[in-house]
Amino acid sequence: MRFDVITIGSATRDTLVKSKGFKIMESGDFATGKALAVELGSKIGVDEVFYGTGGAATNTATTFARQGFKTAFIARVGDDVLGRAVADEMEKEGVGVEWLLRDAGTPTGYSVILEHESGERTILAYRGANEKLRHEDIPWGDIPCAWIYLSSLSGDLGIAEAALEGAGRCGARVIWNPGGSDLALGFSALQPFLKRVNVFIVNQEEASKLLDIPYDDVNAIFKKFDDAIDGIAVMTRGPEGVYASDGTTLWKAGIFPEKKVADRTGAGDAFGSGFVAGLAISNGDVAYALRLGSANATSKVEHMGAKGGLLTRQEFEEDPRWKNLAIEETSL
Repeated sequence: MRFDVITIGSATRDTLVKSKGFKIMESGDFATGKALAVELGSKIGVDEVFYGTGGAATNTATTFARQGFKTAFIARVGDDVLGRAVADEMEKEGVGVEWLLRDAGTPTGYSVILEHESGERTILAYRGANEKLRHEDIPWGDIPCAWIYLSSLSGDLGIAEAALEGAGRCGARVIWNPGGSDLALGFSALQPFLKRVNVFIVNQEEASKLLDIPYDDVNAIFKKFDDAIDGIAVMTRGPEGVYASDGTTLWKAGIFPEKKVADRTGAGDAFGSGFVAGLAISNGDVAYALRLGSANATSKVEHMGAKGGLLTRQEFEEDPRWKNLAIEETSL
Protein backbone atom coordinates (compact mmCIF):
# COMPACT_ATOMS: atom_id res chain seq x y z
CA MET A 1 0.00 0.00 0.00
CA ARG A 2 1.39 3.41 -0.97
CA PHE A 3 0.79 6.47 1.20
CA ASP A 4 1.10 10.14 0.35
CA VAL A 5 2.63 11.00 3.74
CA ILE A 6 4.07 9.05 6.65
CA THR A 7 4.91 10.93 9.83
CA ILE A 8 7.45 9.62 12.35
CA GLY A 9 7.95 10.82 15.92
CA SER A 10 6.15 11.05 19.23
CA ALA A 11 2.63 10.18 20.37
CA THR A 12 1.15 11.13 23.74
CA ARG A 13 -2.05 11.35 25.68
CA ASP A 14 -2.62 14.94 26.83
CA THR A 15 -4.54 16.59 29.64
CA LEU A 16 -4.81 20.35 29.38
CA VAL A 17 -5.72 22.27 32.52
CA LYS A 18 -6.61 25.96 32.40
CA SER A 19 -7.02 28.06 35.53
CA LYS A 20 -7.25 31.71 36.52
CA GLY A 21 -5.34 30.60 39.60
CA PHE A 22 -2.14 30.17 37.57
CA LYS A 23 0.06 33.26 37.84
CA ILE A 24 2.93 34.37 35.62
CA MET A 25 5.79 35.78 37.66
CA GLU A 26 9.11 37.37 36.74
CA SER A 27 11.98 35.18 37.92
CA GLY A 28 15.67 35.12 37.17
CA ASP A 29 15.76 31.45 38.18
CA PHE A 30 14.46 30.41 34.74
CA ALA A 31 15.88 30.76 31.23
CA THR A 32 12.75 32.53 29.99
CA GLY A 33 12.81 34.99 32.89
CA LYS A 34 9.27 33.97 33.81
CA ALA A 35 7.58 31.27 35.90
CA LEU A 36 4.10 29.81 36.02
CA ALA A 37 3.20 29.82 39.72
CA VAL A 38 0.54 28.56 42.10
CA GLU A 39 0.22 29.06 45.83
CA LEU A 40 2.05 26.28 47.64
CA GLY A 41 -0.14 24.14 49.90
CA SER A 42 -3.42 25.44 48.50
CA LYS A 43 -6.18 23.95 46.37
CA ILE A 44 -6.40 25.76 43.01
CA GLY A 45 -9.70 25.89 41.15
CA VAL A 46 -9.63 24.72 37.53
CA ASP A 47 -11.72 26.54 34.92
CA GLU A 48 -11.37 24.14 32.01
CA VAL A 49 -10.04 20.63 31.37
CA PHE A 50 -9.42 19.16 27.92
CA TYR A 51 -8.41 15.58 27.11
CA GLY A 52 -6.86 14.64 23.79
CA THR A 53 -3.82 13.24 22.06
CA GLY A 54 -0.59 14.98 21.18
CA GLY A 55 2.94 14.34 20.05
CA ALA A 56 4.31 15.60 16.76
CA ALA A 57 3.73 12.38 14.81
CA THR A 58 -0.02 12.40 15.55
CA ASN A 59 -0.45 16.18 15.29
CA THR A 60 1.19 16.43 11.88
CA ALA A 61 -0.55 13.31 10.58
CA THR A 62 -3.90 14.89 11.44
CA THR A 63 -3.13 17.97 9.34
CA PHE A 64 -2.15 15.84 6.34
CA ALA A 65 -5.27 13.67 6.65
CA ARG A 66 -7.54 16.71 6.90
CA GLN A 67 -5.83 18.17 3.83
CA GLY A 68 -6.82 15.08 1.88
CA PHE A 69 -3.58 13.09 1.88
CA LYS A 70 -3.52 9.33 2.44
CA THR A 71 -1.56 9.35 5.70
CA ALA A 72 -0.08 6.97 8.25
CA PHE A 73 2.11 7.54 11.28
CA ILE A 74 4.87 5.70 13.11
CA ALA A 75 5.33 6.16 16.85
CA ARG A 76 5.72 4.03 19.97
CA VAL A 77 3.05 3.82 22.67
CA GLY A 78 2.45 1.53 25.62
CA ASP A 79 0.23 -1.50 25.36
CA ASP A 80 -2.24 0.26 27.62
CA VAL A 81 -5.48 2.25 27.70
CA LEU A 82 -3.73 5.49 26.74
CA GLY A 83 -2.03 3.86 23.77
CA ARG A 84 -5.35 2.53 22.56
CA ALA A 85 -6.82 6.03 22.91
CA VAL A 86 -4.08 7.36 20.61
CA ALA A 87 -4.85 4.67 18.02
CA ASP A 88 -8.61 5.28 18.25
CA GLU A 89 -8.28 9.02 17.72
CA MET A 90 -5.99 8.56 14.72
CA GLU A 91 -8.38 6.07 13.13
CA LYS A 92 -11.21 8.59 13.55
CA GLU A 93 -9.07 11.13 11.68
CA GLY A 94 -8.55 8.62 8.86
CA VAL A 95 -4.85 8.11 9.67
CA GLY A 96 -3.37 4.65 9.19
CA VAL A 97 -2.16 2.92 12.38
CA GLU A 98 -0.55 -0.09 10.68
CA TRP A 99 2.91 0.81 11.97
CA LEU A 100 2.03 2.05 15.44
CA LEU A 101 4.46 0.23 17.76
CA ARG A 102 3.12 -1.04 21.09
CA ASP A 103 5.44 -1.56 24.06
CA ALA A 104 4.29 -4.02 26.73
CA GLY A 105 6.87 -2.81 29.25
CA THR A 106 6.67 1.00 29.07
CA PRO A 107 3.58 3.22 29.42
CA THR A 108 2.37 5.60 26.73
CA GLY A 109 3.84 9.09 26.87
CA TYR A 110 1.73 11.56 28.82
CA SER A 111 1.64 15.35 29.04
CA VAL A 112 -0.07 17.62 31.54
CA ILE A 113 -0.40 21.12 30.08
CA LEU A 114 -0.84 23.89 32.63
CA GLU A 115 -2.30 26.83 30.78
CA HIS A 116 -2.53 30.44 31.88
CA GLU A 117 -5.61 32.40 30.82
CA SER A 118 -3.39 34.33 28.36
CA GLY A 119 -2.81 31.12 26.38
CA GLU A 120 0.80 30.73 27.52
CA ARG A 121 1.53 27.36 29.09
CA THR A 122 3.98 25.05 30.78
CA ILE A 123 4.05 21.38 29.78
CA LEU A 124 4.87 18.54 32.19
CA ALA A 125 6.03 15.80 29.82
CA TYR A 126 6.54 12.12 30.55
CA ARG A 127 8.02 10.68 27.35
CA GLY A 128 7.37 7.05 28.26
CA ALA A 129 7.42 4.70 25.26
CA ASN A 130 8.48 7.56 22.98
CA GLU A 131 12.00 7.23 24.38
CA LYS A 132 12.20 3.69 23.01
CA LEU A 133 11.40 4.44 19.36
CA ARG A 134 14.35 2.93 17.45
CA HIS A 135 15.14 2.70 13.77
CA GLU A 136 15.51 -1.10 13.82
CA ASP A 137 11.85 -1.46 14.89
CA ILE A 138 10.52 0.30 11.78
CA PRO A 139 9.73 -1.86 8.70
CA TRP A 140 11.27 0.53 6.18
CA GLY A 141 10.87 -1.77 3.21
CA ASP A 142 7.11 -1.91 3.64
CA ILE A 143 6.22 1.81 3.75
CA PRO A 144 6.50 3.42 0.30
CA CYS A 145 5.23 6.99 0.25
CA ALA A 146 5.74 10.38 -1.41
CA TRP A 147 6.66 12.36 1.72
CA ILE A 148 8.25 11.36 5.04
CA TYR A 149 7.80 13.87 7.88
CA LEU A 150 10.29 13.38 10.71
CA SER A 151 9.76 15.15 14.04
CA SER A 152 11.34 14.30 17.40
CA LEU A 153 13.46 11.15 17.05
CA SER A 154 14.53 10.94 20.71
CA GLY A 155 18.11 11.47 19.59
CA ASP A 156 18.21 8.29 17.45
CA LEU A 157 19.78 9.59 14.24
CA GLY A 158 19.56 6.07 12.89
CA ILE A 159 15.90 6.88 12.17
CA ALA A 160 16.91 9.87 10.06
CA GLU A 161 19.48 7.79 8.18
CA ALA A 162 17.05 4.93 7.56
CA ALA A 163 14.32 7.35 6.47
CA LEU A 164 16.64 9.01 3.98
CA GLU A 165 17.76 5.66 2.61
CA GLY A 166 14.15 4.50 2.35
CA ALA A 167 13.18 7.75 0.66
CA GLY A 168 15.89 7.18 -1.93
CA ARG A 169 14.46 3.76 -2.76
CA CYS A 170 10.87 4.92 -3.18
CA GLY A 171 11.44 8.48 -4.44
CA ALA A 172 10.06 10.21 -1.35
CA ARG A 173 10.94 13.65 -0.06
CA VAL A 174 12.01 14.03 3.57
CA ILE A 175 11.09 16.80 6.00
CA TRP A 176 12.71 17.12 9.41
CA ASN A 177 11.42 19.21 12.30
CA PRO A 178 13.81 17.93 15.01
CA GLY A 179 12.95 17.73 18.70
CA GLY A 180 15.01 18.96 21.62
CA SER A 181 16.90 15.69 22.11
CA ASP A 182 17.85 15.70 18.43
CA LEU A 183 19.03 19.31 18.47
CA ALA A 184 21.01 18.68 21.67
CA LEU A 185 23.33 16.43 19.65
CA GLY A 186 24.71 19.59 18.04
CA PHE A 187 25.20 20.93 14.53
CA SER A 188 28.14 18.67 13.70
CA ALA A 189 26.01 15.57 14.38
CA LEU A 190 23.05 16.84 12.31
CA GLN A 191 25.04 18.38 9.46
CA PRO A 192 25.58 15.15 7.45
CA PHE A 193 21.80 14.76 7.16
CA LEU A 194 20.99 18.34 6.24
CA LYS A 195 22.25 18.14 2.64
CA ARG A 196 19.86 15.26 2.06
CA VAL A 197 16.61 16.55 3.59
CA ASN A 198 14.19 18.48 1.40
CA VAL A 199 12.81 20.71 4.17
CA PHE A 200 14.34 21.50 7.58
CA ILE A 201 12.16 23.33 10.12
CA VAL A 202 13.21 24.91 13.44
CA ASN A 203 12.17 27.93 15.47
CA GLN A 204 14.41 30.97 15.90
CA GLU A 205 15.67 30.03 19.37
CA GLU A 206 16.52 26.52 18.18
CA ALA A 207 18.32 27.87 15.11
CA SER A 208 20.36 30.30 17.18
CA LYS A 209 21.47 27.62 19.64
CA LEU A 210 22.09 24.96 17.01
CA LEU A 211 24.27 27.22 14.85
CA ASP A 212 25.82 29.21 17.73
CA ILE A 213 24.77 32.46 16.05
CA PRO A 214 23.15 35.43 17.85
CA TYR A 215 19.36 35.17 18.01
CA ASP A 216 18.69 38.34 15.98
CA ASP A 217 21.29 37.76 13.24
CA VAL A 218 18.87 36.32 10.69
CA ASN A 219 21.24 36.88 7.75
CA ALA A 220 24.02 34.88 9.41
CA ILE A 221 21.61 32.10 10.39
CA PHE A 222 20.40 31.67 6.83
CA LYS A 223 23.86 31.99 5.36
CA LYS A 224 24.89 28.96 7.42
CA PHE A 225 21.65 27.10 6.70
CA ASP A 226 21.92 27.76 2.95
CA ASP A 227 25.49 26.43 2.97
CA ALA A 228 24.40 23.29 4.84
CA ILE A 229 21.00 22.56 3.26
CA ASP A 230 20.27 21.93 -0.43
CA GLY A 231 16.52 22.01 0.18
CA ILE A 232 14.38 24.57 2.02
CA ALA A 233 15.30 25.92 5.46
CA VAL A 234 12.38 27.27 7.51
CA MET A 235 12.69 29.30 10.72
CA THR A 236 9.53 30.12 12.63
CA ARG A 237 9.37 33.18 14.88
CA GLY A 238 6.12 32.78 16.80
CA PRO A 239 3.93 35.89 16.60
CA GLU A 240 6.59 37.60 14.46
CA GLY A 241 6.04 35.23 11.55
CA VAL A 242 8.46 33.02 9.64
CA TYR A 243 11.44 33.02 7.29
CA ALA A 244 12.16 30.44 4.59
CA SER A 245 15.02 30.08 2.12
CA ASP A 246 15.86 27.73 -0.74
CA GLY A 247 19.31 29.22 -1.21
CA THR A 248 18.26 31.54 -4.03
CA THR A 249 15.21 33.28 -2.53
CA LEU A 250 14.48 34.37 1.05
CA TRP A 251 10.81 34.60 2.00
CA LYS A 252 9.65 36.61 5.02
CA ALA A 253 6.02 36.17 6.06
CA GLY A 254 3.87 37.68 8.77
CA ILE A 255 1.02 35.92 10.53
CA PHE A 256 -2.75 35.93 10.23
CA PRO A 257 -4.29 37.95 13.09
CA GLU A 258 -5.64 35.75 15.86
CA LYS A 259 -9.28 36.26 16.83
CA LYS A 260 -8.47 34.85 20.27
CA VAL A 261 -5.79 32.75 21.96
CA ALA A 262 -7.29 29.56 23.34
CA ASP A 263 -4.23 27.29 23.44
CA ARG A 264 -0.80 27.43 21.74
CA THR A 265 -0.06 23.72 22.23
CA GLY A 266 0.77 22.15 18.86
CA ALA A 267 1.05 25.44 16.95
CA GLY A 268 4.55 24.56 15.72
CA ASP A 269 3.38 21.19 14.43
CA ALA A 270 0.38 22.89 12.80
CA PHE A 271 2.64 25.30 10.93
CA GLY A 272 5.20 22.69 9.86
CA SER A 273 2.67 20.18 8.57
CA GLY A 274 0.59 22.92 6.94
CA PHE A 275 3.69 24.27 5.20
CA VAL A 276 4.62 20.85 3.82
CA ALA A 277 1.02 20.11 2.80
CA GLY A 278 1.09 23.42 0.94
CA LEU A 279 4.28 22.45 -0.91
CA ALA A 280 2.71 19.15 -1.93
CA ILE A 281 -0.59 20.71 -3.06
CA SER A 282 1.04 23.55 -5.02
CA ASN A 283 3.94 21.59 -6.51
CA GLY A 284 6.54 23.55 -4.57
CA ASP A 285 5.07 27.07 -4.34
CA VAL A 286 6.72 28.36 -1.14
CA ALA A 287 4.41 31.40 -0.83
CA TYR A 288 1.35 29.13 -0.96
CA ALA A 289 2.97 26.81 1.59
CA LEU A 290 3.67 29.72 3.95
CA ARG A 291 0.06 30.82 3.67
CA LEU A 292 -1.35 27.37 4.46
CA GLY A 293 1.13 26.79 7.29
CA SER A 294 0.36 30.15 8.88
CA ALA A 295 -3.40 29.70 8.51
CA ASN A 296 -3.26 26.24 10.06
CA ALA A 297 -1.23 27.48 13.03
CA THR A 298 -3.49 30.49 13.62
CA SER A 299 -6.63 28.36 13.49
CA LYS A 300 -5.07 25.84 15.90
CA VAL A 301 -4.18 28.58 18.43
CA GLU A 302 -7.83 29.62 18.50
CA HIS A 303 -8.93 26.14 19.65
CA MET A 304 -8.18 23.85 22.58
CA GLY A 305 -5.94 20.81 22.23
CA ALA A 306 -3.00 20.03 19.98
CA LYS A 307 -5.30 19.15 17.07
CA GLY A 308 -8.09 21.63 17.68
CA GLY A 309 -8.76 23.88 14.69
CA LEU A 310 -6.48 22.12 12.21
CA LEU A 311 -7.86 23.03 8.82
CA THR A 312 -9.34 20.87 6.10
CA ARG A 313 -8.40 21.75 2.52
CA GLN A 314 -11.93 23.04 1.91
CA GLU A 315 -11.81 25.29 4.99
CA PHE A 316 -8.51 26.78 3.84
CA GLU A 317 -9.50 27.30 0.22
CA GLU A 318 -13.00 28.66 0.80
CA ASP A 319 -12.55 30.97 3.79
CA PRO A 320 -11.58 34.47 2.58
CA ARG A 321 -9.79 35.00 5.88
CA TRP A 322 -6.88 32.90 4.62
CA LYS A 323 -6.50 34.50 1.18
CA ASN A 324 -3.95 37.21 1.90
CA LEU A 325 -0.74 37.00 3.93
CA ALA A 326 2.03 39.60 3.91
CA ILE A 327 5.02 37.89 2.25
CA GLU A 328 8.27 39.54 1.11
CA GLU A 329 10.63 37.83 -1.34
CA THR A 330 14.32 38.73 -1.61
CA SER A 331 16.74 37.27 -4.15
CA LEU A 332 19.94 35.98 -2.56
